[in-house]
Amino acid sequence: MPLKLLVLLNFACAAYLTGVIWTIQLAHYPGFAQAARDTFPAFHQQHARGISWVVLGPMVLELALANWLAWQGRALGTAVWWALGLVVLIWAATFFISVPFHNRLAQGYDYVAIDGLVRTNWIRTLAWTARSGILGGLLYSLIR
Repeated sequence: MPLKLLVLLNFACAAYLTGVIWTIQLAHYPGFAQAARDTFPAFHQQHARGISWVVLGPMVLELALANWLAWQGRALGTAVWWALGLVVLIWAATFFISVPFHNRLAQGYDYVAIDGLVRTNWIRTLAWTARSGILGGLLYSLIR
């Protein structure tokens, strides 16, 4: 695959996920605190089912593309490694921080878990934002 196309695909995937995570961070997760306590497990289950369709495929694709770029784009310098490292950080934060909070919330309304989820989600939000910036810079340097 041509390097420009690989960087473009990485950037497109990261930009999409950056938009999703900012929406989750600013609108969706804070709204969890306003959900009805008696129907919260069903509310949370609907969220988990719906968001999985939105993020699971793109996250797996992003991981594959980031690895491919780190391998094929070594000549681009350390930026490709930073971009890969941010994906690893995002996956680690997802599975070791966010998923445990979601597991607690699946049991019912828990304001401490909601607050923890909102606060710790900044790791993923900022990591995806930085990744989009890095890849945008790489793409710009390749097409100018």
